[in-house]
Amino acid sequence: MNQTATQKQTTEVKAATSDMKLEIVVIPVSDVDRAKEFYAKLGWRLDADYAAPTGDFRVIQLTPPGSSCSVIFGKNVTAAVPGSAQGLYLVVSDIEAARKELLARGVDVSGVFHNEGVYSGSDAPYIFGSVRVNGSDPARDSYRSFASFRDPDGNGWLFQEITARRPGRIDSGVTSFASTNDLADAMRRAEAAHGEHEKRIGAADPDWPHWYAKYMAAEQSGAELPK
Repeated sequence: MNQTATQKQTTEVKAATSDMKLEIVVIPVSDVDRAKEFYAKLGWRLDADYAAPTGDFRVIQLTPPGSSCSVIFGKNVTAAVPGSAQGLYLVVSDIEAARKELLARGVDVSGVFHNEGVYSGSDAPYIFGSVRVNGSDPARDSYRSFASFRDPDGNGWLFQEITARRPGRIDSGVTSFASTNDLADAMRRAEAAHGEHEKRIGAADPDWPHWYAKYMAAEQSGAELPK
């Protein structure tokens, strides 16, 4: 196949019409009970702990709060080397609050960090420190602030703060929040933005619920925010 035909095929690829929901991420661990204790300490929901009667298989499933994707690990669940799972993202709406919660639970979490300029390297060195700059992103832009931690085997997790999605990432006709915490944080941001809106118009806005709703839906879908 010539290059022109290949390029044409690539540009003509259409979006899938069937939902394909990521449900499970497999984590390789060396000590199943130790891993179970660690992830339970994070406050993750225990969904399953199943062991085969023969004793040669065991699988544990836990789900982070507000997540539609779970993790599984166990005995004879994967042939991957324990600790080889790296760059596992946990999206949060308030990175400082998420970090403080894990510290309170006795988990060793890095300080919040961000990057400066354009990062062009691979994920692994970026995540674990080669281009870290201490502190949150100065503008507190979405996707720019991080904190990392590891489980007892060394599997690497990364908090990433996202408060507004980039255009096209979420269906603009659908607005949903994964948890009451996410909804409350979105309302706080809308409240702050609405305060600036009232300053601009020089009066109280009697239709503030509608303005809040428009702001929160636009922020989540990456659409232009209301003025």
